Amino acid sequence: MPARIETALHKTRQHLLTLQNEAGHWTGELSSSALSTATAIVALHGVDAVRHAHLIQAGAGWLVRHQNADGGWGDTTISKSNLSTTLLCWSALSLCQDTETRRRGDAEKNCEAWITSVVGSLEPEKIMQAVIARYGRDKTFSVPILMLCCISGTLGVNAWRRVLPLPFELAALPRRWFGSVGLPVVSYALPALIAIGYTRFKNAPPAWWNPLRWLRVALWQRISPMLKTLQPSSGGYLEATPLTSFVTMALAAAGEKEHPCVPGAVAFLTASMRADGSWPIDTNLATWGTTLSVKALGEMSAETRTWLLRQQYQDVHPFTNADPGGWAWTDLPGGVPDADDTAGALIALHTQGSEAESAALAGCRWLLDLQNRDGGMPTFCRGWGTLPFDRSSPELTAHALLAWWLWQPESLRNRLVAATRSALRYLAKTQRVDGSWIPLWFGNENALHEDNPVYGTAMVVGYLSGAAALAEQAGDLIESGQAYLMSQQKADGGWGGDASAPATIEETAVTLHALCLCRKNKPDSVSTLVLKRGACWLLEDTADGTVFPAAPIGLYFARLWYHEKLYPVVWTLQALRSLQAAEIEVEAQA
Repeated sequence: MPARIETALHKTRQHLLTLQNEAGHWTGELSSSALSTATAIVALHGVDAVRHAHLIQAGAGWLVRHQNADGGWGDTTISKSNLSTTLLCWSALSLCQDTETRRRGDAEKNCEAWITSVVGSLEPEKIMQAVIARYGRDKTFSVPILMLCCISGTLGVNAWRRVLPLPFELAALPRRWFGSVGLPVVSYALPALIAIGYTRFKNAPPAWWNPLRWLRVALWQRISPMLKTLQPSSGGYLEATPLTSFVTMALAAAGEKEHPCVPGAVAFLTASMRADGSWPIDTNLATWGTTLSVKALGEMSAETRTWLLRQQYQDVHPFTNADPGGWAWTDLPGGVPDADDTAGALIALHTQGSEAESAALAGCRWLLDLQNRDGGMPTFCRGWGTLPFDRSSPELTAHALLAWWLWQPESLRNRLVAATRSALRYLAKTQRVDGSWIPLWFGNENALHEDNPVYGTAMVVGYLSGAAALAEQAGDLIESGQAYLMSQQKADGGWGGDASAPATIEETAVTLHALCLCRKNKPDSVSTLVLKRGACWLLEDTADGTVFPAAPIGLYFARLWYHEKLYPVVWTLQALRSLQAAEIEVEAQA
C-alpha cells in the first residue's frame, strides 16, 4: 500500500464530488436523444411552424448531423440504428427539414435505404406491420410512432386508418378500475391514451351508426380537461420530451391547438431544447442520481439529507393516485413516485439513522402497499396490468427487500415478514434456469434479445446480500445468481450484458460490487482471482478512476435507450469501495 485500488478510489470519489451541485445533490446529465428531437420538432411544427421555425430547423440540423453511417438513427449518438427512432427521424425530416438543408444532403435518401433494408419496402402497410410487430400487444409506443408518421405524410393516403385506435373513453372510468379493464397502454401513458386516442377518432371516426362514435363524442367534454389536470406545473408530462410531444402533436392534429394544456407543453419543449439543437429523453434523474451517489459514497451531508427528505411526496399524486410516502426519480414537478426510487431513497437515508425514522416508516409502508399479488414490486401502481413497466420486476423487488431489512420498522414487523416471504417466492419463480434475472429498466443493445441478465442478476444479488438478515433468508437465490455472474466474466476480466456483449464500466462495476458482498457474507464463495481480474479491467477502462465513458444500457419507457453521465462514476466508486473492503490488491501500472 498505497494500493492501486485506493488511489483510483480517491480519484473517483473526488470526481463524483465535483459533479455535486451547489444545492447539495446530483442532477446528472442524460444523453441527447434523436427520438426526443424528432418528436419535439414535429410537435412544435404542428402548433405553429412559423413561430418555432428556428427551433425546428436547429433540431432538424442536429438530426442530420447525428445520422448513423448506415443511414439510420439510434436513441443516443452512440446507439445502433433501430426501426422506431429511424422512422420517427425520417418522418420528422420529411415534414420539417427546410428545402436548402434537404438539397445539400442525402439524409432522407440514406434513411429510406436503411428502412427498406429492414422492412422490405417503404410501403405504408409494410411499415405499419413492422411497427406493430416490434411492440406486440403493447400499444404504448407503436400507436404514437404511427401517428407521427401519419402527421408527417410518410404513411401514404388514408393514413389515419393505419393508426391503431385507442379507447380514450376508458379514461372516464374510476382510476381504481384500470387494473381490471386491461388498458392497451402502460399506466404512465394515460395522457397519450387520451390525446392520441381522440385525434385518431377525430380523423378516422367509426361509421355514423356505430354507438361507439356517439359515446366518444359525448365523453370527450368530460375527458378533455383531464389532460390539464394531469399536466404538472412545468408543462412536461413526466418531465419527458417524447410523451409531451406526442400529446401536443395529437391535439394539434385534432384541431385542438387552443387546448389549455398546449401552452404549457410548448413552453416545456422550448425550455428543454439544448444549445446544440437536441432534446434529452427526460429532463433529469436528480433523485435517482443522488441516492446512487450517496450509496456509492457511503455517507450523506446534512444538506443532501434535507434535500432528499423534501422529495418525499406528502400528498396523493394526481397522476397515479399514489398515496403519500414515496419518492420519484426527479425533483421536478412532473415526477411520479415509484418503487425503485423509494427504495433507493430509503437505503440512502439509512446512513442517517434515527434522524430519518419518520420518513423511513412512511416509505416502507408505501412499498408494502405497492407490492403486487404475485409478490413482486411494480414500478408505479399495484395491479394496473401486465404490460411492460406495470408488471412486477425482479430488481425492483430485491431493492424493496433491502430497504425493508435495513430499516425493519417494528410497527410493520408482521407485514414485513409476510411481504418478504412472498417477494422471495416471486424471485425464485422469475429466476431463470441459468441463475439469472432479467431487469426491467436496463438492457443491452448487443446482448441476446437486447436484455441485460448480468445487470439484473448483479442488482438482485447485491440487494439480497446487502443486509445480513435478508441474505440469510435468500441464501439459495444468492448462490445461484452468484454462480451465473462468475460464469459470465469475459476473458479480459470484464462483464457485459451477457456473455456475447462487450464489457462496459457499468456492468463490470455492479457485478464486482455484488460479488464482493457475496464474499463478505461467505468468505470462500468468490475467488480472489475473479475479483482481481475484474478489478484490473475496471481500473484499466477508467484509467485508474480518471475517465468514465458511459454506455447506453439504460432503458427508458417503451425500450428507449439512454446513457447517464453519473452511472459509470457512481458504480465504479461503489465497486472500488467494495474491493477495498474485500482487501483485493491490484498491482500498480508500469
